[in-house]
Amino acid sequence: MLNFQKKELVYSLAGIVVVLLIFGILILNSQSASKVSKEAASNPSGSTIAPTAVVNDVANVPESTLLKVGVGTITNKPAPIKAPALTNNKLPEVFYEGAEFCPYCATERWAMAIALSKFGTFSNLRVTHSSTTDVYPDTHTLSFYKSTYTSNYINFTPVELETNIASSSGGYTTLQTPTKSENAIANKYDATPYVSAQSAGAIPFVDFGGKYLISGATYSPQVLQGLSTQQIASALSNPKSPVAKGADGAANTIIAAICSLTKNQPSTVCNPLIQKIETVL
Repeated sequence: MLNFQKKELVYSLAGIVVVLLIFGILILNSQSASKVSKEAASNPSGSTIAPTAVVNDVANVPESTLLKVGVGTITNKPAPIKAPALTNNKLPEVFYEGAEFCPYCATERWAMAIALSKFGTFSNLRVTHSSTTDVYPDTHTLSFYKSTYTSNYINFTPVELETNIASSSGGYTTLQTPTKSENAIANKYDATPYVSAQSAGAIPFVDFGGKYLISGATYSPQVLQGLSTQQIASALSNPKSPVAKGADGAANTIIAAICSLTKNQPSTVCNPLIQKIETVL
């Protein structure tokens, strides 16, 4: 009888241990699910940190490639405007407004990132894609959302207005909200007479220190179609590729616009080719 009671006690204790283990696993799973939920909520754009290889390819397009491409196959270029100087901390400011769903923004970000990398350094660049239901669907690209930019020559202020995630209202979910002063810039200069009536309100919109602006993409999104993020990034160094002729050519015109703000500094970036492009902006 005593042995039976001992066995019964052992079985009971074993049962309690099993229950506790199951309960512990459920708690861990719940905590893990909660963590995933919080991470998803903190990353509403669906974009992710860009792979190191992509960032390196963008930041290190060889000068020899840029020189061979020249203005490439650009279809548009920074246009001069007469406006008060746009500065931030005593440096010229480049203000960008776009959205992650926008295929033309997707196109222009490649050129902008190449150009800006010649004057400073990005941290936390992200990768995303344009809407899969818009023109030039699923264009792979970078995103400036949550990125930081450090430069001794200029300041860069990016605003990604919306995600590439469809909202219940039929548009896309909000990502970032411009400040009152940023809204004032876009409302005034992304409109006639500074841009054509057909381009008014278009994105991407870029203001280069109150001296030049871009409204819309400066080369065709077609050259990026069907390519992965890494394929695009790798092609930037090949001057014969359609990607380089588009993105690098556009980057050269953006570099020229920025060089006009920095009084052609640094001289290693604002070379004779760039200074020649400046004269035709």
